[in-house]
Order: sequence, then C-alpha cells, then structure tokens
Amino acid sequence: MVVLAACAFFTAFTGASGVTIIALGGLLYPLLLKEKYSKKFSLGLMTSSGSLGLLFPPSIPLILYGLIAQVNVDQLFLAGIVPGTVMILIVGAYSVVKSKSLKIEKRPFHWDAAFNSLRETIWEIPLPFIILFGIYGGIITVAEAAAVTVVYVIVVESFIYKDLHPLKDLPRIMRESMVLVGAILIILGTAMGFTNYLIDEQIPMQLLDFMKQYIHDPLTFLIALNVFLLIVGCMMDIFSAIVVVVPLILPLANRYGIDPVHLGIIFLANLEIGYSTPPVGINLFIASQRFNQPIIKLFRSTLPFLLLMIVWLMVITYIPELSLWWKDE
Repeated sequence: MVVLAACAFFTAFTGASGVTIIALGGLLYPLLLKEKYSKKFSLGLMTSSGSLGLLFPPSIPLILYGLIAQVNVDQLFLAGIVPGTVMILIVGAYSVVKSKSLKIEKRPFHWDAAFNSLRETIWEIPLPFIILFGIYGGIITVAEAAAVTVVYVIVVESFIYKDLHPLKDLPRIMRESMVLVGAILIILGTAMGFTNYLIDEQIPMQLLDFMKQYIHDPLTFLIALNVFLLIVGCMMDIFSAIVVVVPLILPLANRYGIDPVHLGIIFLANLEIGYSTPPVGINLFIASQRFNQPIIKLFRSTLPFLLLMIVWLMVITYIPELSLWWKDE
C-alpha cells in the first residue's frame, strides 16, 4: 500500500509514469524483495504502479486534456479522485491477498519506531516540499528544480550522512546515470518516431471513420472507444495522444451523449493502462531497462495487474457516477 501511494503521489506531480519507475523503482523494488515478496510480483507491481497517479490533481495530462477539450480543469480534478482511488483500492486488495499467499510477515505498528524513522529521514523529508513549493510558487523552473535536487542530495549525502565521496563515487554515479538516461531517450525517441508515423499515415483518423460507419448506440461506442484507446495508449505517448486524438473523438462522444468530463477520465484511464500493455507499452521497456530484466518477463509479471486495470476500466466506463459525483453537490 505504501508503494502504491508513493507511486501515485509521485506520478500525480510529475505527470510521467516512466519517471516514477526510474526514480522510485531503484528504491522500492529492492525493499519489496527484502520483505520477501516474489520477484515476479514486485516487478509487476512497480511497473503497473508507475501510472497510478495520472487521474489525481495536479496531473499534467488532466490539465492538457482540459485545455484541448475546453473542459473546466477543476471539474476534471474532482472527477479523477474517485476513479483513481478505486484503482488503488483494487490493486491494493490484490496485493494484500497476494501477500497472504506469499506468507509475508506482519509487523505491528509502533509509534516509537515511526518517530525514529521520521528522525532518521529528517534531511530527506524537506526535499519534495522545497521542489513543489519552488515550482508551483514560481520561484524556480522544472529544469532549475532538477539542479536544486542534485545539489541538495550531494550536499546531504557527502557532508551530513557521509555515504557519498565526492571524488570517488560521483564519477561512477554520473556514468551509470548517463547510461540509464541514454537508454530511456532511445526508447522515447523510438516511441515518438512511431507516433509521428501513425499521425502522418492518419491511422487514428481512419479508425475513427470506421467507428462512425458501424456504431449507432452509446454502449457500442464506449466498447469500441476503449479498444481504440488501449491501442493508442500502448503506441503513442500520452501528450501526443491527447493533442491528436481528443479533437477527433469529442464530436463523436457528444453525438452519443457522453459527458466530456467523463470522456476525459475514460481517455486517460485507457492511456494509463496502455503504458503497461504488451507488446509496445512504453513502461514495459523502461522497467526492463531500469530493473535489468528481459522484456518477456515484464510481460508476464504485469499480466495480473493489467487484467485488474481492465476490470477497473469497465467499472469507471459504465458507471459514470464515479466520475461525475461532484455534479450532485
């Protein structure tokens, strides 16, 4: 549950699930293994959890959808809370059942241990608040926040904790970071190239034209829309998909009486799932590089979580009240 909450929180503020896998994966994956969770379960959980926060404010994809679809962003923020929470509860329930089958040791909660842990992390806790207040307060840009983070971490690790030697360890860390970032850039570059190809060949437009000819009721439209968006989600990056596809599907959704706010939640939920959908879901390749595991192993590890997400997608698609609860107030 801590892993799920941490990943959702991180993704909500960064808007990029791949970043969550890269940044938190190296920290949380070894902890899961240390707690005796199986490697398959841990890989699946970390890879799938990377996109959990896309529906929570202040998610950048939510904001972008609101701008493109001309929908009130505050309404989208409200609409995403319940579906996003339901997703975490579903995956959390599965994880609890799995932990029992793996016979994970339970530990009682102790306030003394909590305060001791808090005291031990006294230098780490201020960092996210410094970054968030700096960015959203207009004091620093995102690029400057990255530099501030690096300087802060180096100072704390080198001169307070003394776990890092500036001359002996920094060159090695820089080299490993450059290799990791280089691999991620190759993956993203390939994805962007494929996205541009799909756009140039007008593949999304052709699929939507097909839907216009053969779909005549809202239920069938939503089924076809989910299939279409799952394909889009595993082949296109989320920001390109929003810019290209949203203007195309909005008129169709209006024709069938689909609320644009509800449509936004369905749209982002599909793209969230698409990140982990074989064979070309980008999170699978990022996780493969981050955890040094074969891509086929990632396919198998994420399958149970993927099935849970599809069940969740069906629930939020056909129960619009989960997204539109705020309209009753």
